Formats: sequence, C-alpha cells, structure tokens
Amino acid sequence: MGFFLETLFGGLMAGMLYSLIALGFVLIFKASGVFNFAQGAMVLFAALAMARFSEWFPKWFGFDNAVLANLLAFIGAMAVMVVVAWVIERWCLSRLVNQEGITLLMATLGISYFMDGFGQTLFGSDIYKIDIGMPKDPIFLFEQTFQGGVLINAEDLYAALIAAALVAALSLFFQKTATGRALRAVADDHQAAQSIGIPLSRIWVIVWSVAGFAALVAGIIWGSKLGVQFSLSQVALKALPVVILGGLTSVPGAIIGGLIIGVGEKLSEVYIGPMLGGGIEIWFAYVLALVFLLFRPQGLFGEKIIDRV
Repeated sequence: MGFFLETLFGGLMAGMLYSLIALGFVLIFKASGVFNFAQGAMVLFAALAMARFSEWFPKWFGFDNAVLANLLAFIGAMAVMVVVAWVIERWCLSRLVNQEGITLLMATLGISYFMDGFGQTLFGSDIYKIDIGMPKDPIFLFEQTFQGGVLINAEDLYAALIAAALVAALSLFFQKTATGRALRAVADDHQAAQSIGIPLSRIWVIVWSVAGFAALVAGIIWGSKLGVQFSLSQVALKALPVVILGGLTSVPGAIIGGLIIGVGEKLSEVYIGPMLGGGIEIWFAYVLALVFLLFRPQGLFGEKIIDRV
C-alpha cells in the first residue's frame, strides 16, 4: 500500500505541472480560437531567460546574493515574455484577425520554431541550471500508518504546491474578473466583442502574457528538476493530451485532465510496464488522448459544438 501511495502521489504532483502548462493552451484557445503549438517553445524560452539572467545580473550589477539574483531574473524573464506577447500580437495575430483557424494554427507553428531557434541563439544552447532553493531531500509521510512510511520527493511536493496555487489563481482570474469575462467574450465571437468596445489587441496581449507567465513558472520548475535544455519543449508538449482529455475550452478540464494523465502514466508504468517491457510512460498520454478523440472529441468538460443548417 505504501508503494502504491508513493506512485499515486508522484503522479498527482506531475499532473499538477502538466495542468499548469495546459492552462496556457486553454487560455490562448479561448481567446483566439487557435490551438497554440508554441506553448512548449514558450516554456523553453522563458526558462532560458530565467537561467541566463540569474547568471548575468550578478556580474552586470556587481552583487553576490542568490535570492536577489533569482528575483531580478524572474522579473526580467517575465518582462521578456510580455514583450514576446506584444510582438506576437502586433506582428502576427493582429494581421490574421478573422482568418481561418488553420491559418492561425500554422502561425503558432512558425512562432514555435522561431522561438526555439532564437532562444538558443540569444541565450545559448548548453544545459543551464536553475536553483530557486527548493529542497531536494526526500521526506517520509504516514510513518505511523505504513511500515517505512511513504517516500515523497520534497522538490516535487513544493513544485506541485506552487503549480496548484498558480492554477487556482488563474482560474479565479478567468472566472471572476472583468478581463476574464472579456476573454470569454472574445473567444465566443471576435467581431461581436469588438462591436461592444472590447479591444481585441489588448485582450490578446494580456492572454499571451498570462500564458507566458504560466510558461515561465512551469519552465522554472521543470528547469530546476531537469536542467534547462532543449528537451523542456518536448516535456511541455505532454500537455497536449491533457487539454484534449479535459477539453480545449475548460479551465477545470485542464486541471482534471492533468491529474488523470499524471496518475495514469505513473501507475501504468509501474504496474503494466514490466509486462510490456516498459516505456508506457512515454506514450500513455497520447494513446489516451487518441481514445478520447475517437469517442468524445470535445473532452470531459469541453463544449460540444452543434452547427444548425
């Protein structure tokens, strides 16, 4: 039972990180109606900015304080992501208003490849370290209940708590604020939203900035665990099955979908993997997403679209 709980908790903690990245996909889809394939590249770009700024700022400004360096690096990286959001809106999305969905989809693919290449040109292509002080020692829980207790990685636990707090904050922002309601209006009908005075360009900058903030936090957490390297953009793409499972338009769906994917891949790898030779954790999420596309393409919480003719 203790081992099962360790695997379950590990899946839940990984699932919260998937949910955090998936929120970026959901927010942009709700605001622009396009699936943002650049979200993985945004995670890598933001993590590279954070890692490099934390190295450069102490040298540039002549101080030796790790906490201050990380704080300034975070502010600098967030500023970079806001600039990226403005550039994407100004030079790409504003020129593609009311175009076909496939046009916007191809635009995000182009943005993805550009950010992958430009990020490594600007910040370098080595493996960089992000150290924000999260404890890495394991901790034991429920020692009185199970023999030996349940072993949990402290870094994973703190990362999951940070991701959960941010997911909750973004959910409240989207559901309770005037800007969040404007985002939903823009998602439903661009032209109608413009006709009642909602500035489409400002909304798109805001939503891409929020998605960039989510990408930055996810990049910091994954970079702290794995190091900042090109594979981060591939890790971020694990959120694709999450949004398919939860629903492209559902914030709660991104959360539930992330938890299901995280737990499912961990349990299947541990309990089914030995019988099939391992490797299930790599493809489990995508097979589950394929099943949902076949039988429930709108996902668990997505809206079913009915066209009346």
